[in-house]
Amino acid sequence: MNKADSELIIGLLTQDGFHRTDDEEQADVILVNTCAIRENAEQRVLGRMSELNRHKHVNPELVLGLCGCVSQHLGEKILDKAPYIDLVVGPDAYRDLPETLRSLDQKHEPALNLSWDRVEHYLDINPVREPGVNGWVTIMRGCDKMCAFCIVPYVRGRERSTPHKEIIRQVQRLAHEGYREVTLLGQTVNKYEDGDVDFASLVKQVAEVSGIERVRFTSPHPSHFPDHLIATMADHPEICAHTHLPLQSGSSTTLERMRRDYTAEEFLSVVKRLRDRIPNIALTTDVITGFCGETDEEFQATYDMMSEVKFDAAFMFKYSPRSGTAAYKRLEDNVPEHVKGERLTAIIDLQKDISMLNNEAYIGRTVNVLVEGQSKKDPEKLYGKTDTFKTTVFPDHPGISAHTIVSVDVTHVSPFTLFGEVR
Repeated sequence: MNKADSELIIGLLTQDGFHRTDDEEQADVILVNTCAIRENAEQRVLGRMSELNRHKHVNPELVLGLCGCVSQHLGEKILDKAPYIDLVVGPDAYRDLPETLRSLDQKHEPALNLSWDRVEHYLDINPVREPGVNGWVTIMRGCDKMCAFCIVPYVRGRERSTPHKEIIRQVQRLAHEGYREVTLLGQTVNKYEDGDVDFASLVKQVAEVSGIERVRFTSPHPSHFPDHLIATMADHPEICAHTHLPLQSGSSTTLERMRRDYTAEEFLSVVKRLRDRIPNIALTTDVITGFCGETDEEFQATYDMMSEVKFDAAFMFKYSPRSGTAAYKRLEDNVPEHVKGERLTAIIDLQKDISMLNNEAYIGRTVNVLVEGQSKKDPEKLYGKTDTFKTTVFPDHPGISAHTIVSVDVTHVSPFTLFGEVR
């Protein structure tokens, strides 16, 4: 989502006559777009801004701006720590960027725009996308879930869905530009609703756009998987057989403290319904260890859940308090750091073994791979992803280029990658 917003910002500025440069020394304006969801985001942002500030010694007229969620979260506080920043803009205020930049007077106070806008969808802006095979399309902004550990609702505002006709327009434009894969984005993407068009209806319409061969979406919420959505996924081969399904914890009591509105049993029910209709589906997840009050038994429930579900991959983190969240205000961060670390190591080791076993099941099979380009580790090889989101590496082959789909016979695997030969 942060990357999609960066593409949107570039589109806004390009539309207004700005020209992008990859050379920091030549820039008149440098904007840093930020995410606040991870630990130490503020420190990392301050470090990066301090590093960029050196360019002002060469070009005193340089405008250095901070955009995104850290801007919204910290507001004027960031200017106390980094007074050399000229511009602080939140996620709902990007439309004003060109005018703000034109009117900015560095001899006076920095510009600060953290306004909320319940109707802003940037409908008339065409993002300028990075080269690649996948196009991001933001279908909703904000979040209403208010999970105890999460800062997102406080920095991105209330949930609102983009009109479906605008989404289809963007997808059609992507297809015209040669993209064969799109990813629909939203904090709770499967809660999308625009009149009588729900998420199942939308994703079906996207799958039917000529030229689009793969449709992905992230991140869905376990509480919003009605049977007709799963049926839509099963009935349309363009919708990839992969779902990122955030678990967070395998303990119902921990989930309750987290303010996740499902139980462990309900999560397992979603997994079962998905696998019953889409047997080859790959499931990935997010897991937090050491959340406030997590007992040994609650952690064991998470460990057991991961063993049972056998996710293909997982993003795993130690809990870290985020100021402004419900957990920060009302719950004690009372799990010792060394315990958090031990638990994290345990599930990382578990997941690595599970990922290896899952990938070994691909050996001897033929997979269709959307080629992304040359392998970073071996320029004589290409890489891409299967519809189940498996990174696949194979020898370069005459006539194969990015944006093409090729059949690869899988010969061997690692926990993270499939390797094979072009059929």
